[in-house]
Amino acid sequence: MTVTLGLLIALEIVLSRFLSFAAWNMKIGFAFVPVALAAMLYGPVAAAIVGGLGDIIGALMFPIGPYAPGFTVTAVLMGLVLGFLLQKRRELWRVLTAVCVNQLVLSLFLNTLWISMLYSSAYWPLLVTRLVQCAILVPVQLAVILLMEKALERFDRGREL
Repeated sequence: MTVTLGLLIALEIVLSRFLSFAAWNMKIGFAFVPVALAAMLYGPVAAAIVGGLGDIIGALMFPIGPYAPGFTVTAVLMGLVLGFLLQKRRELWRVLTAVCVNQLVLSLFLNTLWISMLYSSAYWPLLVTRLVQCAILVPVQLAVILLMEKALERFDRGREL
């Protein structure tokens, strides 16, 4: 498990820091994939570790801007949400709830607060501009997590044979 989490943390850093579209007020990419995979395989604590350590190590090694611990808090909370909802049973409503809580509550409202504080920007106008990010990421995350679920089911069935 430790080796797998280390690989997922490294993958989160690469996806977040090098393979994402990032502007000062939004970030679109696939850094959620290793966190969701940790959530599905090992649960909320592992997913929180992947999200939190991925954010801290990525910010220290490959900074995009000044380090703000609020983003780490959000990354940990996102891992916890994914872990609690996706660890055992991954029905459509659980995946949809996890994605919507992460994108509409944590990313949209909480990360907007951190960006607003970090750059001394007005909160509500900034929130409106970040709606585009959520509109893109909600369906993308939903589709990718559902595809990952199907892949994990096939992998588990193959191991049982």
